[in-house]
Amino acid sequence: MIQMLFVDDKYVGKGIGGKLVDYVIDNYDIKYVEVNEDNLIAHKFYLNKGFKDLKRKEYDDYNDPYPIIIMKR
Repeated sequence: MIQMLFVDDKYVGKGIGGKLVDYVIDNYDIKYVEVNEDNLIAHKFYLNKGFKDLKRKEYDDYNDPYPIIIMKR
């Protein structure tokens, strides 16, 4: 599962995130990703990588009120 992927703002949109995700999918058979519901850019990114919304959690893993979308490929 991919739980967090951060790319420095100066590199966003340059293909680095896509290459990282493609690498872990190809080499580690990643099937799931968790994305903050408020991060619309990341959500769209993972949709474009073939992930689909599976379920939603009201709280993150630290029990903070940050809704998380669990996606499956």
